[in-house]
Amino acid sequence: MTETPEDILLDRAFLALADPARRRIIARLSRGPATVNELAEPFEISKQAVSKHIQVLEQAQLVTRTRDAQRRPVHLNPARLEALTAWIDRYRLVMEGQFRSLDAVLHQQAATRGRQSKDQQ
Repeated sequence: MTETPEDILLDRAFLALADPARRRIIARLSRGPATVNELAEPFEISKQAVSKHIQVLEQAQLVTRTRDAQRRPVHLNPARLEALTAWIDRYRLVMEGQFRSLDAVLHQQAATRGRQSKDQQ
């Protein structure tokens, strides 16, 4: 089975999010754009290391950079995050359907047992 470009982006996104530092960067960017210097402040790693983390997030298309005079703020890419959410939701809905079916079977069995115990009394 060949991977589609969407599959490749999905793989990159989940690999990028596997790192705690990158998840913290995403969390910070959820409050608004920030420069590399601003993103590096809470970390005990170099700005170069933070830049590399941002590059990984860019390759996964989870963040983008713009140029504002001397500043190069980093922004979340909401469309990419929405695509990840949609992929997860697709499987979550399947599982929820299976759990609802199981619930119905268990309720039916409990009702049947309740009727049988009344009949035996």
